[in-house]
Amino acid sequence: MLGIKRLYTFMLQRFLPVFTMTFFISLFVVLMQFLWRTIDDLVGKGLGIDVLGELFFYAALTMVPTALPLAVLLASLMTFGNLGEKFELTAMKASGISLFKIMRPLIVLMVCISIGAFFFQNNLLPVAQSRMYTLLFSVRQKSPEVEIPERSFYDQIPNMNLYIESKNPDTGMLYGMIIYDVSNGLDNSRVILADSGKFNFTEDKTRLFLHLYNGEMFENLRDNSMGNASARYMPFRREEFSDKQIYFAFDANFNRMDEGGIRSQYVGQNIMQLRASIDSIGAQVDSIGDVYAASLKSTPVMGIGGPRNYQPVPAGGARRTSAGRKLRAEDIDLDSVFAAPTPSMAKTYLTQALTMAKRQRQEYEFRSLALSDQAKLMRRHDIELQRKFTLSFACLIFFFIGAPLGAIIKKGGLGTPLVVSVLLFIFYFIIDNAGYKMARDGKIEVWQGIWLSSMALLPLGAFFTYKAVGDSAVFNADAYKALWRRITGRELPRTLEMKELIMTEVEPAEALRMLQAEADAEHRVRAVLDSRPRWRRRFAGATVASITPGLNNLVDYLSNSRDAAVINLLNRYPFRATPKRLAAIEETTRTLINHYNASENATENATENPA
Repeated sequence: MLGIKRLYTFMLQRFLPVFTMTFFISLFVVLMQFLWRTIDDLVGKGLGIDVLGELFFYAALTMVPTALPLAVLLASLMTFGNLGEKFELTAMKASGISLFKIMRPLIVLMVCISIGAFFFQNNLLPVAQSRMYTLLFSVRQKSPEVEIPERSFYDQIPNMNLYIESKNPDTGMLYGMIIYDVSNGLDNSRVILADSGKFNFTEDKTRLFLHLYNGEMFENLRDNSMGNASARYMPFRREEFSDKQIYFAFDANFNRMDEGGIRSQYVGQNIMQLRASIDSIGAQVDSIGDVYAASLKSTPVMGIGGPRNYQPVPAGGARRTSAGRKLRAEDIDLDSVFAAPTPSMAKTYLTQALTMAKRQRQEYEFRSLALSDQAKLMRRHDIELQRKFTLSFACLIFFFIGAPLGAIIKKGGLGTPLVVSVLLFIFYFIIDNAGYKMARDGKIEVWQGIWLSSMALLPLGAFFTYKAVGDSAVFNADAYKALWRRITGRELPRTLEMKELIMTEVEPAEALRMLQAEADAEHRVRAVLDSRPRWRRRFAGATVASITPGLNNLVDYLSNSRDAAVINLLNRYPFRATPKRLAAIEETTRTLINHYNASENATENATENPA
C-alpha cells in the first residue's frame, strides 16, 4: 500500500499551521491599509453592516496577490528557522537526509499553491475586483447622513448651505436657522430665515422634508429671457410665515451601480478576454494609423504636395512628382512671398502661413494623443495579462528564498524571520512598483516591467538554496572579515603562547634542519624576485605563497618549544607569505637559526666544562 513517508507528514504538519497563520496576518495588514485609504468614503454614509461586510470581503480577495507571497516567505522562514533552532534540521542531515529531500513535500505543496494562485488570478480575482470597485464607487456616490453641526455652515446637502444656532438632540428641533437654496441657480437663489425647524425624510428616502416655524423667505424671480439689460429691474419676492413645509431632492438610499461597466474593463477580464481586447485594440490602432498615414500622403502641406503632385516613395527610389520628376527645393518659390505688391500683404501671407502651420501642428498633436491613449490602454490590458502568471512564480521564488534562509540563520519565532521577511518584501514591492510604472508609461516593454521583480529575486533564491545545501556560513561575520583581510592583506597576527602540557618535545637538531630548509626556500624565492624587473615583483604573489605550507609546518613544530624567546619569534611569522612580508620572514628565520645555534654552542660548552 502506497503511503506518505513520516518525514513528509512531519514537514507538512510543521508548515501548514504556520502558513495559515501568517497568511491571515498578512491579509489583515494589507486589508487595514485598504481601510485607511478608503476611510473617508465610508464614514458618515450610514452604510449597513451587510454592505460593509461585502465590501471588505471582496477587498480581502483582491489583496490575496499581495498577502500570499509575503505569507509564503514568512512561513518558510519560521518553519525552517524553528527546525534549525531546535537542532531538528541538524538531526535530519546527520541521518543522511539532504535538504532537498526535507523540502520535497513543501515544494510539492508550493507547486499546488502556485497552480491554485493562477486559477485564482484568472477566474476569481476579476469577479472580486469588479464587485469591489462597483461597491466602492456606489459608496462614494451615496449621499452622507444628515448630521448638522451647530454654529457652522453645513454643505453636504446638494445645492444648499445650512446654518443653525443650536439644536435639541432629544426632539430633533433646530433653532436659529439660515438656509441658502441655490437649486434654481445663483441668480434665482432663495434665503430662508426661521426661528426653528425640523428635518425628516420621505418614506422612500428620495426627498428631504423641512418643516419651518416663524420665519421669512427671500427669493429672486429673474427670468433668463430678460437678458442682462434688465438686471437692474430684477423681480423680488418676500414672504413671512409662521408654519411652512418645503421639500428638497435628496436621495439617501444606497444605490448599487451596474457591475457590467467594470467587468468590461481590464480589471474584470480573464486571460482569453484580455487577449481578445488586446487584439481588438491593436487592430483599432493599426486602422487609425493607416487612416492618418493616408491623410498625410494625400493632404497638401502649405499648398505643397497632395495627390496631384506627389507619389509615394518606391523602394530604393526617390520622391517624384506626378510628371515623374523629382520634387526639389527649386520648385517652391519662397521669394515670391516677399515679392508681394505691398509689405503689408507680405506680412499677411506670412501670418496666414504661420496660422496654418500651428493649426496643422495642433491637429497632428491631437492625433498623436489619440494614438497614445489607445497604446496606453493596450499596455494596461497587457499588464493585467502578465500579472496572471507573476503571482504563481513569486510564490515559488519566495519559498526558495525563505526555506534555505531559515535553514541558514536557524532562528525561529516571529522576531528575526519577521524582520528579514519585511525587508525582502519591501525590496520586492519597490522593484515591482517601479517596473509596473515603467511598463505602464511605455518606457520599457510590458513583460520586462512586470517580471522585473521576479527576475531580481530569482538569483537571490538560487544563491540561498546553493549555500543552504552546502551548509555554507552565509551570515558568519568572521568568515567575511577573514575574506576582507585576505583581499586587503591585513591579516591578524599570530597569538602563540607557552603550552602548559607538551606532548612532543622540540629537538634542536630537527628544528635547525627545518629552519635551514625554510631559509633555503626563502633564498630561492628571493633569487626569483631579484631576477625580475621591479614592476613585476608585486605580481609574484603565487611564487612567494609557495613557501607558506613549509612555514606553517615549521611554526606548528616549534610551537611546542619551552623557550619563551622562540614563541615570541614565531609570532612574527604571518599566516600567509606575500612579497611585502618576505623580508620580515627572512629576518625572523635568520634570528631563529642564530638563536638555536647559540643555544647549541652554550650546551656544548656546558658539557665540556661541567665545573
